[in-house]
Amino acid sequence: MTWTQKIKRGFWSFFLYPIFPYVEHFFVFIHKRTRQRFHIGWLSPETTLEAMKEHLSKKYGFGNHFIAWEDPGQILSWRKLDGFEYQFHLRVFADGEIRGHYEKTPEASPLKHFFEKGERSCNKAMRAFLGPHVTKHRYIQNPPLTHTLKQDAEIRFVPAEK
Repeated sequence: MTWTQKIKRGFWSFFLYPIFPYVEHFFVFIHKRTRQRFHIGWLSPETTLEAMKEHLSKKYGFGNHFIAWEDPGQILSWRKLDGFEYQFHLRVFADGEIRGHYEKTPEASPLKHFFEKGERSCNKAMRAFLGPHVTKHRYIQNPPLTHTLKQDAEIRFVPAEK
């Protein structure tokens, strides 16, 4: 990890993480308030949201990502870090739709992340991560999925010990 990255990580940890929810609500008027691009699929009828979360967390290191816009109907926003600079960002909605993309982390490039510059599809990788928990065909969730978005399990970059 470079010195610049360490300074950015420290700045986020000590100053921005604690106040981000308030900052996001202040700037929410900028957000399009629609579901972001990059449809991946639907939650499989053979699984549950909890089973999918356990699979993604234990096998691939996905976890909460509250440093993100909240789209209408969103019940889960998780990320998997790919180093300090990039992340896979996954969203699940109450109707079972799963969307996601690959992008710069807000810690590495706050403005690019904020304005969604460089976001790209990563459907192949996301489907591989999700495995049997995703299907191409819509399954009607009845009742709709629910989940409380919490800030306490945030996935943050911690460099590997040497």
